[in-house]
Amino acid sequence: MTYVVTDNCIGCKYTDCVEVCPVDCFYEGENMLVIHPDECIDCGVCEPECPADAIRPDTDADMDRWVTFNARYAELWPVITAARDPLPDADARDGLANKLDTLFSSAPADQTA
Repeated sequence: MTYVVTDNCIGCKYTDCVEVCPVDCFYEGENMLVIHPDECIDCGVCEPECPADAIRPDTDADMDRWVTFNARYAELWPVITAARDPLPDADARDGLANKLDTLFSSAPADQTA
């Protein structure tokens, strides 16, 4: 089992989870974080720390695509080991639907997930 970051992190990017991770398996993109599934030790301390409820165990329904997504971007994005301020509109974007469509809104089309 591993934990993964899902689309509710997009546009929020709270980093409370990063502070408690004992193995530094979080990676940071411009608009969200991901967890490297091969580095996660399944301790679960990050899940309750996420104010956006964006971290889920891979055993939840329909998590296969999020495991793949997290693995892909953890290989591309830099590791993050210390908490930072969330994105400016984090509170307003928390819980919005279809956030994956906005992840790369300013990126070229070939970089979409």
